[in-house]
Amino acid sequence: MRKNLIVFGMSCLLMVGSAECLFASGNKVAVKPQTVAPKDLIGRWDITVDENGKSAPSWLEVKLSGFRTLVGYFVASSGSARPVAEVKFDNGKFRFEIPPQWENGSQNLVIEGELVGDGIQGTMVTSEGKKYTWKGVKAPYLKRTAAPVWGKSINLFNGKDLTGWKATGQNQWVVKDGILTSPKPGSNLITDQKFEDFKLHVEFKYPKGGNSGVYLRGRYETQIEDSPKDAHPNSVLFGGIYGFLTANEMVTLGPDQWQTYDITLVGRMVTVVANGKTIISNQEIPGITGGALDSNEGEPGPIYLQGDHQPIEYRKIVITPAR
Repeated sequence: MRKNLIVFGMSCLLMVGSAECLFASGNKVAVKPQTVAPKDLIGRWDITVDENGKSAPSWLEVKLSGFRTLVGYFVASSGSARPVAEVKFDNGKFRFEIPPQWENGSQNLVIEGELVGDGIQGTMVTSEGKKYTWKGVKAPYLKRTAAPVWGKSINLFNGKDLTGWKATGQNQWVVKDGILTSPKPGSNLITDQKFEDFKLHVEFKYPKGGNSGVYLRGRYETQIEDSPKDAHPNSVLFGGIYGFLTANEMVTLGPDQWQTYDITLVGRMVTVVANGKTIISNQEIPGITGGALDSNEGEPGPIYLQGDHQPIEYRKIVITPAR
């Protein structure tokens, strides 16, 4: 009897606009009308922010917690994925706030939006008080129906010069003695070619305190960082997919040592082998990471090397695309 009452009562809570529910005992219990969580908002969204005429990528995931509370994750144009404690929703419009992370300002980032057709749009007020408009589309699932057939391997770095690469701004990257290096913080380096599914082999070395990353399709960062060998693994430390996926163990060799990543990306599914050990095994990348080139997840994208942090060196970069 108790079980039946609980089940019936729970179903009452899900009714829109219900003022009261009649329990099996015959007693009427007043229940405040509840708004059912909007199914059209729930999901993942690829967002493009208009920052005074310049497009900046962003990403939002909205989930249902319990019967009617909306929560989520948000990725700005920089930083890691940040939890959203509650997404307020009313009459097709929504709003949430998150505290600043790496931003210079001190106030909360405020996102307001609304459902418009198959998409969403709205405004963003940054931690520095700047207001921008944005639009979002549903993120693609990127599911593959067949296993990849691998093509011919391509040496992305020829050991001589920057052929096949371009800097995002003033170039500080140099090639010396077969080593590609960013000797100081500056521009990122991006391949001319774009890729969809692939296997990527990268050999790299960083100094003490080094911090860089390899972006897959220009959207998903595999973190390179001088993380302590005894640190508990974290998605923002060595080998993690920044802010999303955590390595199962810390396998860094430390600074001033040549190390390797072997990364396989098929759709959203990624495997990371670092220094010969599998640390992420066929896990889904939910969305873009901070620093992405764009949020067009359904399109091929380049390999990009982060150069705006500490110095970094590369000596071998080989990609094997799927045919």
